[in-house]
Amino acid sequence: MPKAIGYARVSTDDQRTLRQVDELHAAGCADVLEERASGGNRSRPVLAALLRRLGRGDTLVVTKLDRLARSLEHLLEVVRGLEAKGAYLRVLGDPIDTATPQGRFVLQMLGAVAEFERALIRERVVSGLARAAREGRRGGNPAIRARDPDALRRLQHAREDAYRARVSAGADAWLPLVAKLRLEEGRTWDDVVRAVNARLAARGAAAPPWTQARLVRAVRALVRDGLAPAELLQARVHQRTSAVSERNAVLRTVAAIVGESPDVTLRAIGDRLSALRLYPPRGGTHWSTSSVAHLLKTAKSQGLLQPPPLRGGAAN
Repeated sequence: MPKAIGYARVSTDDQRTLRQVDELHAAGCADVLEERASGGNRSRPVLAALLRRLGRGDTLVVTKLDRLARSLEHLLEVVRGLEAKGAYLRVLGDPIDTATPQGRFVLQMLGAVAEFERALIRERVVSGLARAAREGRRGGNPAIRARDPDALRRLQHAREDAYRARVSAGADAWLPLVAKLRLEEGRTWDDVVRAVNARLAARGAAAPPWTQARLVRAVRALVRDGLAPAELLQARVHQRTSAVSERNAVLRTVAAIVGESPDVTLRAIGDRLSALRLYPPRGGTHWSTSSVAHLLKTAKSQGLLQPPPLRGGAAN
């Protein structure tokens, strides 16, 4: 059943969220999440967890826009993420409710204003750089040009914060699939990247496709912030229902393959197993002939098949 979840935020520990919480409960929010963090910081764990929790038909409710975002760009990122999930945003102190035509119109107007503002900023920046070049001045931060350690450290932290904010804002579109493939099905990163890109393409996402390096980096950032389980990054993630039952399934499949084609080769058996997404227990997507030979030996010892000794790379 669709639900309304409230989000209350204050910037410092000496501030209180009581008034916001009361207003959100009065607006019909049975559950309200509270956070103490600067509005300028996009990397807010409580907000990120709430955005992941929302499902189709649910509504994120805040008392005022500045409780959710301090910039129009961040607000629009949040709304786009909600729209992708079929969820809505309602602001009690502003005429914004994306579940209504009027609220969507207001948001579209805000988006147009944001685009106009970005165009003006770009124009001013280009004009300023051109004038500085004519006057023989170099742009940029003098401390950065001088390689001041404190300035470089602040720059690095700012870049990391901005990166985590971008990753967190869009994680709802791909993180659940990554978790399912890695934790439940034990897939390799190659498989995960292909599956994530296929899903995003099916949804018409305009972002460039993921590479393995970019996806792993994004997951690592979420793990550091406590927004994703560390098990996603383990070299071997085979947490299926039972390793024993999986092994038995592989052995039964091998016996069936040999029963259908007694002359099948070890390599062909390995290819069939990979095509069925039955992967080696030590990781990877391809079986070696020695591993397949061991499977055949084990299957024979368990009475699943009775092949004669292997000859010339054939299974029997």
